[in-house]
Amino acid sequence: MSLRFFNTYSRQLEEFTPRDPTSRKIDIYTCGPTVYSRAHIGNFRAYMFEDLLQRHLEARGYAVHRVMNITDVDDKTIRGAREAGIPLAKFTEQFKQAFFEDIETLRIKPADEFPAATDQRYIDKMIAMIETLMSRGLAYQADDKSVYFRINKFPNYGKLAHFDLSELKPTGRVRHDEYDKEHIGDFALWKAWDEEDGEVGWDSPWGRGRPGWHIECSAMATALLGDQIDIHCGGVDNIFPHHEAEIAQSEGVTGKKFARMWLHCAHLLVDGQKMAKSLVNFYTVPDVLAKGYTGRELRYALLRVHYRTQLNFTWEGMHEARESLERIDDWLMRLRECGASFQPANSGSGQVENLPHNFDDALDDDLNISAALGFLFETIRETNRAMDVDELEAATANAWLSWWERINRVLDLEKETADAIPPEISRLADERARARAEKNFARSDELRDQIAALGWQVRDTKDGQKLARRRT
Repeated sequence: MSLRFFNTYSRQLEEFTPRDPTSRKIDIYTCGPTVYSRAHIGNFRAYMFEDLLQRHLEARGYAVHRVMNITDVDDKTIRGAREAGIPLAKFTEQFKQAFFEDIETLRIKPADEFPAATDQRYIDKMIAMIETLMSRGLAYQADDKSVYFRINKFPNYGKLAHFDLSELKPTGRVRHDEYDKEHIGDFALWKAWDEEDGEVGWDSPWGRGRPGWHIECSAMATALLGDQIDIHCGGVDNIFPHHEAEIAQSEGVTGKKFARMWLHCAHLLVDGQKMAKSLVNFYTVPDVLAKGYTGRELRYALLRVHYRTQLNFTWEGMHEARESLERIDDWLMRLRECGASFQPANSGSGQVENLPHNFDDALDDDLNISAALGFLFETIRETNRAMDVDELEAATANAWLSWWERINRVLDLEKETADAIPPEISRLADERARARAEKNFARSDELRDQIAALGWQVRDTKDGQKLARRRT
């Protein structure tokens, strides 16, 4: 099956090919965090989908070059620094570090580059792009000294969001000084300095000020990936006005199609509602860990629903994620026990030469993770049944383990290391084994309960009892 993704621009499933058909290289730009606070799990739902996209493309043999920006200057970061009474860079640094800690906890692959909007090289690029837009009549400086993009001069404005410009009307969210604009939809490329900005600002041909949010991404994307990119990603809330503005700015400067494909993930809800601090349902990664869950469990919970479907986060769902991972852990343990008796001389009859491609095919179809996981758990059911009746040969078990290693490079769900068994648990387990050998099942059950009370579980198999840390 060929790779197909839902392109937000066309609102259609399209076959994906790199913009350079002779190359296996793919450039991806993903909108990263605005570092005025710690990112919440809704943000990480988007970053998780982008992680899955990159890993699957790499599994299909592509070399992915991914850039994720860090927005460290905007109204929110400036306000936060002012309220904290510290410089902007110091204020945003704490949240940058928290973001990197969280992506490590969730096993999200780091981007190749994390450009920060305040880096002088990107400020210079933004100024150069604005100068080009002004020279082409696509931008102007208003009476308030800010520079705006003239949307009426860009015929394709609104096509990503399928938006009718005539529907744009002033709202209470429009600042009073923006009425100097020629059109209510014109957006700021360069914001003139005011007292609230304090020490934040850069010199420009239009006076001291700072870049608008939209031009930051256009500058960083084109500086690092060139005039054209293969895929641009983000959450649905970025479609308008942010990504719409990126297209207008970038194409207004280069005259080339900015991104060949636009992929957007749906919102994350919490207990069926939009996440908000006022509803006391606003969670960060540390909040979830504080409930006793692991980064691996949260990764699974955020990963398991198709990216274009709204994901409803619940604590029941986190418990289901834990149970699903336990099923995978137990299955892998059984496969390894079965495969341990593998003898190369007897490899012919049990070897699986052509394992099914259902998992990969599902992800080829617009990253259909629900179908891919469905195939995984059907495989677990079938192979467990075979092991229950001793019908799974060692070679076949090892073949499935090799298959798992390949798909786990995409999922990254396996436990990092085996749990070391404490001496006290080993002593109780040995005593229980003796009790079972003596058919003292009452004592055996008593010892099993003692082991469970200490956080471990014991499972009896044809090869003897097996210990694993109990998940609660």
